[in-house]
Amino acid sequence: MKRRDFVGGLAAAAGLAACAQEENDCQDTGATSAETFEWSCVTSWPPKFPGLGMAPENLATRIEAASGGRLKIRVYGGGELVPALEVFDAVSRGTVEMGHGASYYHKGKVDAAQFFTAIPFGMTNMELNGWLYYGGGLELYRELYEPFNLVPLPTGNTGVQMGGWFNREINSIDDLKGLKMRIPGLGGEVLRRAGGTPVTLPGAEIFTALQTGAIDATEWVGPYNDASFGLHKAARYYYYPGWQEPGPGLETIINTTAWESLPPDLQEIVNVTAQAITTDMAAEYTHGNAMSLTQLEADPNVEIRPFPDEVLRLLRSITKEVVDELMAADPASAKIGKAYFEFLEKASANSRLSELAFLRARDL
Repeated sequence: MKRRDFVGGLAAAAGLAACAQEENDCQDTGATSAETFEWSCVTSWPPKFPGLGMAPENLATRIEAASGGRLKIRVYGGGELVPALEVFDAVSRGTVEMGHGASYYHKGKVDAAQFFTAIPFGMTNMELNGWLYYGGGLELYRELYEPFNLVPLPTGNTGVQMGGWFNREINSIDDLKGLKMRIPGLGGEVLRRAGGTPVTLPGAEIFTALQTGAIDATEWVGPYNDASFGLHKAARYYYYPGWQEPGPGLETIINTTAWESLPPDLQEIVNVTAQAITTDMAAEYTHGNAMSLTQLEADPNVEIRPFPDEVLRLLRSITKEVVDELMAADPASAKIGKAYFEFLEKASANSRLSELAFLRARDL
């Protein structure tokens, strides 16, 4: 409750600050500022699913509280109003005002969007946030989505994910050949070139596909969400690290017309609350993963294993090929990728001397 009050108060304060900065606008458009709005938000997640599904629910609840009820948002889980992987199109067309999902689901529509969720062997949660909020990434993000009548807001991050659940052991490069795995985004293309078959499935369909043998393996998120889906009951081998998603960012997308209909103070409330949800989700996953991993480690039917080094080296090498080709073929990807990797190079140097060095020292 204290956390909820804090976030609500922060967003409300932001709204007041925006009004103060735009004093003339607030005074001249009092009727507009008092106007109320009712929006619909569609998501790519199962309804009220821990972490992912609750992020848009919490966003809606806190925006309504911070705005004094002037902006109310009804959240629909994946499949309740539109299919889980069609959020982008629904918001772009104006069928609904808002959506929540992951930008790499838009591969094929806007390939460069993948940089804002996850690049294999790329940025971690905090590195991505640093680039978005202070390194010019958010400006590139909004420029990319503008032709689609969308305004994107970073809203959530799960942190480093796990490599996934497998129904067979991965002891060498050869074990990737013929592997049918649920894995979206660039990670899926990397797997394909390593000899596997990538499959894109919404979260609600993963357990059944794995249990029935329709797929041999799946990545989803990490212990917190994977245990919620019961994936440990459908596969034995749990591999790490999550090379494919080192710090995947989630997004809120808002129809541009709907966004421009909001007065400045409500826009600022939405902005600040989305950023607060990103921080909140990171805390939730840090706690949830720790608790769930303890349970999985105690399960005699689960084997938690690291990927062999030769497998990771191959996947990293293929990742470079895939990203280089993407940037060569798509001008938007070239522009965004250049900025992404320039920041990653600097961030990696800092991370090696800080987080990585500390974690190694802590485990001595």
